[in-house]
Amino acid sequence: MTDPVLAVRGLCKRFGALAASRDISFDLRQGEIHALIGPNGAGKSTLIAQLAGGLKPDAGQVILNGDDVTALDTAARARRGLARTFQVSDLAGEDTVLQNAVLGALGATGRRPRLFGNALGPGALRGRAHAALERTGLGDVAAQRVADLSHGQRRLLEIAVALTLSPRVFVMDEPMAGLDGAGALRLRAMLAGLKAEAPILLVEHDMDAVFALADRISVLVEGRIIATGTVDEVRVDVDVRRAYLGDAP
Repeated sequence: MTDPVLAVRGLCKRFGALAASRDISFDLRQGEIHALIGPNGAGKSTLIAQLAGGLKPDAGQVILNGDDVTALDTAARARRGLARTFQVSDLAGEDTVLQNAVLGALGATGRRPRLFGNALGPGALRGRAHAALERTGLGDVAAQRVADLSHGQRRLLEIAVALTLSPRVFVMDEPMAGLDGAGALRLRAMLAGLKAEAPILLVEHDMDAVFALADRISVLVEGRIIATGTVDEVRVDVDVRRAYLGDAP
């Protein structure tokens, strides 16, 4: 078996008396979707912040493509190929769809953003941004303000921005949140195709989507992983059913 693309080893994080992350270990392998599920307050957001570089763990390691990146900030991890989408949209609503995508491409270069001119930055960056918009079905709305997009289109734009980073890992925080049935199905199809390009750590409450997409699932409860396995294994796990999926038989 090849080495994991993303490995978490013994992550611990406390906020005073609260242990938000308790010796968390799991990995993300090439070509898979690994879902992270758990009840509200389980510590999922704290864990994602540690993976992305926005929060420093008290102990443990985050290993990306074989390198220990625990001490690196969010921008440095993005330049190494970790692309994150957010539970709450982080897009610039008054800018156009293309401008948002170009800013994502610019982030991949490590260069500082400047005010947009008519050219919208170097041609290579525009080309990368346009390609990402076409892949996500947003090419026809490139000139629209993000504020005028539907909720589903904004979710697709977040993925387009992530694609401009030439990612080696996707970390997606509740991408299905707020989508109607048709929008969720479209996004499911896109994620199923994306995992061949870069594996996806999927944090999601939509269990239909999780069971349809995930190759493996880890269940986080009260700051610790109580189970990791395939969909079938997690469905029948007694501890998981008691803590999250429903009462055990």
